[in-house]
Amino acid sequence: MSNLFSSFDPSSSMNLSLNWLSAILSILILPTIFWLIPSRLSMLWNKILFILNKEFKILLNLKNNKGSTLIFISLFSMILINNLTSLFPYIFSSTSHMTLNLSLALPMWLSFMLFGWINNYMHMFAHLVPQGTPPALMPFMVCIETTSNIIRPLTLAIRLTANIMAGHLLLTLLGNSGNKLSFMILSILIFSQLMLFVLESAVAMIQAYVFSILSTLYSSEVN
Repeated sequence: MSNLFSSFDPSSSMNLSLNWLSAILSILILPTIFWLIPSRLSMLWNKILFILNKEFKILLNLKNNKGSTLIFISLFSMILINNLTSLFPYIFSSTSHMTLNLSLALPMWLSFMLFGWINNYMHMFAHLVPQGTPPALMPFMVCIETTSNIIRPLTLAIRLTANIMAGHLLLTLLGNSGNKLSFMILSILIFSQLMLFVLESAVAMIQAYVFSILSTLYSSEVN
């Protein structure tokens, strides 16, 4: 590696950003598992999706409207698969870039805002002033709520980017420091890297869940 951040460089030797193809790498691997023969992995994944569907329906206050949670389940699946595959060697970590994360967060936020202000503008105006706010503080609360609403897609993207990039940088730092170490210290380093890899696997799942849950909450506010 020429520098610490070279693992996050999307360019390739042919000056083409072929590393972004890692975002659809799972499409080439998973179809035989899910569509050819029912396996334990497919049953586990279906169980996870059913649990997420129930939770998203509760957040959206839905009972019989089928398919409304599909976009959030698809979002969770895409981010989770990209986060987990980026932990493997020589696979580009696409979710550590603001380009991909903003492309996911910004269109959803814009669609929520357009839907809310066009179809339910009185409800959107009521959200700008929390219940019980003193009249003297109402102008300030409107400015604060408007600012917090505008930066929502940015906070979604930055949260995912920072968490994924921080873990990859720690793994890279530990991996590059083991060339001139003794056997005892090297064994400790390998054990610490394994523990960090387990932690990063958990972070990959948690960040995908947080991204989809927050998107669901932002959607529920416009109804």
